[in-house]
Amino acid sequence: MLRKIVCLALPYTAPFEFGVICEVFGIDRGDSGGPTFDFAIATADPGPVPTSLGFSMNIEHDLSVADDADLIAVPAHHQGRVDERYLDVIRAAEARGTWVLSVCSGAFVLGQAGILDGRRSTTHWMYTDDLAEHYPATTVDPDVLFVEDRRVVTSAGTAAGIDAALHIVRTELGAAATNIIARRMVVPPQRDGGQSQYIEQPVPECRSDSFALVTEWMLEHLDEDLTIEVLARRALMSTRTFARRFRAETGTTPAAWLNRQRILRAQQLLEQTDEGLEQIAQLVGFGTAAVMRHHFLKVLQATPTTYRRTFGERAAG
Repeated sequence: MLRKIVCLALPYTAPFEFGVICEVFGIDRGDSGGPTFDFAIATADPGPVPTSLGFSMNIEHDLSVADDADLIAVPAHHQGRVDERYLDVIRAAEARGTWVLSVCSGAFVLGQAGILDGRRSTTHWMYTDDLAEHYPATTVDPDVLFVEDRRVVTSAGTAAGIDAALHIVRTELGAAATNIIARRMVVPPQRDGGQSQYIEQPVPECRSDSFALVTEWMLEHLDEDLTIEVLARRALMSTRTFARRFRAETGTTPAAWLNRQRILRAQQLLEQTDEGLEQIAQLVGFGTAAVMRHHFLKVLQATPTTYRRTFGERAAG
């Protein structure tokens, strides 16, 4: 049962991600039928603890309060080597089967503790390559909001920590308790999609002028049936030569390149226009809304409707 939660206040931790943990687990919601946790904040040396934004927090508890915790939470922290005392708390928690949660770059602390070895993990998309390089024994998924692997939960950037924390509440206490917390926080109890929706994907550049002309023409005719035969004729090449040269120039196949550009164009239309899904699917070359939905789910882990709701001009307004 999820009763006692301890949030680790490491020196130079990020205040927002620290606040996410405090908001989910540190507030008594008993008056509205929600859960009440035994919540504590602990640090290696009680007293003033500096944050990444230059101010300090006064923390009263030392790390001994974590000995019987049901969940150890680690906020964002990407500040080099961590004091072994924190790492020992995390290792001990994992060894006894306690939940361990990291928010954003807090995954690097879990990596230093060695508990990501042999597990899947994630972190903010800006840091996923760095995490994979420093901790090659973990399989880093850059596209998801969070990963749970045997009670070790790592989350993507910032607000994804809310999703990860609510996942633990849902697993331990059920949907009703989760909905109460989410309602009070004015957030969805469970979001669709992954952080791949948020990663800027520029159009790949071609190194030769001849292929640049072909790809520019492809972008202007996304709504057409651009078969390999059509494209090869445009480039004045055989289909085999065109396919080989295209991969050499762009690093991918013509079909994969087209698919990505169609998704990018659809994203722009969903963000900036009120066109219907069927119309957008035709304009970008997917043909039908069902086909477009399939590709969105495969690449972005979100439906076109969810994407528009999140990023459209109305959502921003």
